[in-house]
Amino acid sequence: MNWQNALKDYKHFLKIERGLSKNSIYNYEFDVLKLVNYLEINNLKISPIDISNDVIQPFIYEMSKSLNPRSQSRLISGLRSFFSYLVFEDYRDTNPLDLIESPKIGRKLPDTLSIEDIDRLINAVELTYEYNGVRIGERDRTILETLYSCGLRVSELTNLKISDLFFEEGFIKVTGKGDKQRFVPIGNSTQKIINRYIKEVRTQINVEKEYKDTLFLNHRGKQLTRAMIFTIIKRLAEKINLNKTISPHTFRHSFATHLLENGADLRAIQLMLGHESITTTEIYMHVDRTHLKEVLNKYHPRK
Repeated sequence: MNWQNALKDYKHFLKIERGLSKNSIYNYEFDVLKLVNYLEINNLKISPIDISNDVIQPFIYEMSKSLNPRSQSRLISGLRSFFSYLVFEDYRDTNPLDLIESPKIGRKLPDTLSIEDIDRLINAVELTYEYNGVRIGERDRTILETLYSCGLRVSELTNLKISDLFFEEGFIKVTGKGDKQRFVPIGNSTQKIINRYIKEVRTQINVEKEYKDTLFLNHRGKQLTRAMIFTIIKRLAEKINLNKTISPHTFRHSFATHLLENGADLRAIQLMLGHESITTTEIYMHVDRTHLKEVLNKYHPRK
């Protein structure tokens, strides 16, 4: 088995057996391709079946010169997953990553915005801005409102369909990682903003046939890219001189943090975010420890 065939089978496994998204599969593939590239540069003709710890260890060391500890840990984890698959399929007896330790990294707390910062960003959108006859400003404001109000991942936002909007019931259907679907509640004010965008802005766009059901579109009538959402937010942050590096995910983190600070149940936040494990959601407990003190003072009998 060569690397190309092994990677092809592995990607099929990640998609069918594990139900991972295209982005996740790409990241796993990219980890393996780094190793393949290293072998080619050093003229090491070793198959994925025969490669040993003695070869991988120098590769990890070489990569560590240009990667921070978190990225190193991600690379080791990705390679360990690939070779675990080969062991699972009986191509190998052992995993060459078993004896390689990941660097110790601290828990990275998510960046968040205050409610005031959220308001400043949304209010910074020029609602009258048009491009090729399309009111882009109105669209961008709707995007930010939806990100923050529903705590969506950027891919969940760009893939959102008009047929996913169940406003009478007060929910939207979201397709998350691994094509897993969940229903997320949506407030009346955000519903009104989305409805206005659909009726007054989206109707101005000459929509391409395959995107007739896609909610957010560019001026050409195609689905927005993840990169475009990043660009919109970056420009607004620069406009209000926000001294933070933010992304679409910052709105998701802020959504969860603000819910928690205002007394929301952690389990409810987990369901809305679409986290498989509540331990992933628990990271928000570390963002603002004052919430823990308030819970203790309110509920403990010996406060």
